[in-house]
Amino acid sequence: MILPALALLSAFPAHADPLPAGFVRLADVDPTIRQDIRYAGPENFLHRRVDGYEAPVCILTARAAKALSGVQKAMTTKGLTLIAFDCYRPARAVADIGRWTREGGPPDLQWYPKVERGDLIAKGYVGELSSHSRGSTVDLAIAELDEESAAHPACGATDAGTLDFGTGFDCFDPASETAHRPLPAQAAANRTMLLSAMRAAGFRNYAREWWHFTLADEPFPKQRFDFPVTAD
Repeated sequence: MILPALALLSAFPAHADPLPAGFVRLADVDPTIRQDIRYAGPENFLHRRVDGYEAPVCILTARAAKALSGVQKAMTTKGLTLIAFDCYRPARAVADIGRWTREGGPPDLQWYPKVERGDLIAKGYVGELSSHSRGSTVDLAIAELDEESAAHPACGATDAGTLDFGTGFDCFDPASETAHRPLPAQAAANRTMLLSAMRAAGFRNYAREWWHFTLADEPFPKQRFDFPVTAD
């Protein structure tokens, strides 16, 4: 039987998935992981939406999303949850951040209190290239599963509802180094918990940012992507 043209069209989704092969939206793999994608809105160090972020959605390679889901399952047994701040980052977003950095300006007491904006690249806080554009890097923290945590860090994202990690996400300061000491005992313990859980799932940490992890066995180790972050 040959279906009429209209029937054929209705047999397929109205919108084809624009993601490249090997990429998924995290919510399709594990909808229990909280998402607070900061670059899709103004609550970040640029104080505006970053180019390429058309929706507050976490996109990752399928391999990274599956590994992250394993971490989440371990966290939920402790009454905790992962919360993702950034996942795949388009190359155009990296370029946008670079341009903004080179415009210069004074320190920002919330995000980079001890360094001028024009020095963020030279100081290593902002990169000309980013592993996020390869799709297997995620910025994340841990929060309580059933209630908002009470941490209110002075630097970085201050309203994320996470456990105490000593600083917030995207605090450009030596205090954000994973092994930085001294730290309050609970903050140090929370960093160790996150680091241990992510390492067990095959992720490696960027030592200057306690929140930044890349899948060691990433599928696109040399390729950077530039498709936009969209909801569908």
